[in-house]
Amino acid sequence: MKYTYRHIVLILVVGFIAVSTVLPSFAKSNKRKKMETSTTVAPLSYEDSMRYNSFFMESVVAAGAGRYASAYDLLKHSLEINPNAAEAYYLLSTYQMELKQDTLAIKSMEKAAELSPTNDTYQERLAQYCINFKQYDKAIKVYENLATNRPDRTDVLEVLMQLYNQQKDYTNMLKTIDRIEKADGTGEEITLAKVRAYELLGNKKDAYKALKNLSDTYPNDNSYKVMLANWLMQNDKQKNAYDIYTSVLKDEPSNSYALSSLYDYYKATGENDKAKEVMTRVLANSKTDSNSKQAMIRQFIEENEQAGGDSTVVLDMLDKVTKQNPQDADIAELKVAYMSLKKMPKDALDSAIVSLLNVAPDNAGARLQLIQNIWDKKNWDQIISLCKPALEYNPDEMAFYYFLSLAYFQKDDLDLTLQTIQKGVSQVTDKSNSAMVSELYAMKGDLFQKKGQMQQAFAAYDSSLQWKDDNIGCLNNYAYYLSEDGHNLQKAEQMSYKTIKAEPKNSTYLDTYAWILFMQDRFAEAKIYADQAVANDTDSVQSPVILEHTGDIYACLGKANDAVNFWQKAIKAGGNSPLLKRKIELKKYIKK
Repeated sequence: MKYTYRHIVLILVVGFIAVSTVLPSFAKSNKRKKMETSTTVAPLSYEDSMRYNSFFMESVVAAGAGRYASAYDLLKHSLEINPNAAEAYYLLSTYQMELKQDTLAIKSMEKAAELSPTNDTYQERLAQYCINFKQYDKAIKVYENLATNRPDRTDVLEVLMQLYNQQKDYTNMLKTIDRIEKADGTGEEITLAKVRAYELLGNKKDAYKALKNLSDTYPNDNSYKVMLANWLMQNDKQKNAYDIYTSVLKDEPSNSYALSSLYDYYKATGENDKAKEVMTRVLANSKTDSNSKQAMIRQFIEENEQAGGDSTVVLDMLDKVTKQNPQDADIAELKVAYMSLKKMPKDALDSAIVSLLNVAPDNAGARLQLIQNIWDKKNWDQIISLCKPALEYNPDEMAFYYFLSLAYFQKDDLDLTLQTIQKGVSQVTDKSNSAMVSELYAMKGDLFQKKGQMQQAFAAYDSSLQWKDDNIGCLNNYAYYLSEDGHNLQKAEQMSYKTIKAEPKNSTYLDTYAWILFMQDRFAEAKIYADQAVANDTDSVQSPVILEHTGDIYACLGKANDAVNFWQKAIKAGGNSPLLKRKIELKKYIKK
């Protein structure tokens, strides 16, 4: 955690009563006090004690009031009066760390720890500093000192064990593990750490003994027996491992850990038929946990892929497992993932996703995948039925508001579209997907434009660009409607230019840019981009808007015949502008 000055102040104010018991002027004569002072220090006079305490407390109060520079200076001055005040060095160190004065901070913390060697807080903070700056040897010394003072603190020993591992000092790592074991007793994690250390030292014999001791210490826990057998397998003692697996399964036939390991044994020894039998036992066993089944399924899929990748075999196996575990969402999700990987037909994949959502309706990823798969069908009611419950399970997922809004918009239900967008943006946090939030605001702008509420539209577009300043679709629409409004043409041009730089062959964006230039009476420049818009409009039916705009530009350049030609093409493409026919009749551009 990074400490701010305010954090430091709170720590001090809350902890000051405890700290003050070791201040020179408040200290009581006791054994602990004698231990904490590592060097002979001349006692402060009564006056100096009072002065030190006064400046130290003023420093704390100044920091609490936000006057950090004063707090720092006061603290430095208090140390000039009493250069042996551990608590002052500790506080000074926290200030220096905040000021990025790392070397000074470590020195101050070292001084605090030296002056008060039995203060756990000082020692641990110094060790943390050393670790942060990769001074592992120094950190080890501090933790060894702390562990000597507090042999009951196994958390300190665990950090020490990790530090020795970091330094590849496996001998001392083992000694530290023994100290932990004496305090806490034998356990799985500590034994595995010991085994690893022995193996790194090349001592297989003692590694085996450690695992055997763990298994013997807990004779009723078959997982330790299997753990021992797995180690034997890894060390070329398959027969010994097999004897343990079969012994465990005789005692506990449904032990998934032992079954999975036995499967690995049969695969390793080339007994594939027996391996398949074990896999069937694992997958058909209702007592096998989901994680074990998933691991086995993944292994089956991997082996199937290596053998040629017959997906029918995998799907048959998945269907059988799903039938036995109809409420297991993880297995259902695994089936969807496999079908997606194998690029199976959308209808079959969609059916699998529906089955997954029936048992895991809160699975946002699967629901979004289904929505995207069926979007091209334009079944807006189905999209709505998928999105609405998603908002109950995943209210902070902006994508559902986006797709639901689009579906309502396609049904021309503008009120519900706007309501959905408003609900979506009300759920926005700093963790929301910025691109999706930008799209929601852009859509909101389009809705207000459709309603003729241009100021609200422009405000929504501004919000969209706040979330994603390169939202090309928003920039295009914003620029076009600004030009239509006849205001801020320079701003509109700047935004539109960004779109054609991003997508130089997008006919819509080229048309917008050409039109904005046209609105500024820059007809020759407008023609360049209008011609590109027409050339890049490769749809089977060209855009009547692009054709009409191009005709308008040609007309203003005095090319009446070319203009009429473009206007006539616009009518054939479906253009129904009331001015089109008049333009053709008069062979000139007419403003709206």
